[in-house]
Amino acid sequence: MSEATDGTTQAGTTTVSSEVVEKITVAAVKAVPGVADLGGDVARFFNNVLDRVGLDQVGDASRGVSAKVSGSDVTVTVVLVLEAGRVVAEVTTAVQEAVTAALRGYGLNVLAVNVNVDDIAGV
Repeated sequence: MSEATDGTTQAGTTTVSSEVVEKITVAAVKAVPGVADLGGDVARFFNNVLDRVGLDQVGDASRGVSAKVSGSDVTVTVVLVLEAGRVVAEVTTAVQEAVTAALRGYGLNVLAVNVNVDDIAGV
């Protein structure tokens, strides 16, 4: 509850959309060393097509990430491409930690961060 300017208390709800959670997640994942790209093969293909026709920002905000939100509880799934030569467990653990910290920073309760390694770049 928040206090109004006249000293009374106002009740209400706050909701966070899955798109917002996905954008926060994408930013956190991109900062993790060893992550080459986000999204599965199909998402990366369509993103390359969009890039070639001048729509390089379309679809980038949440590509490779899906979120389920229930109140302040969130479950996130991340599909990523690893850089060649990286240890899978090290990168995926770092992704889970970074995403959890970022979402908690927004006051969200992270139930799970599932990571799916779809490809290895340069191999």
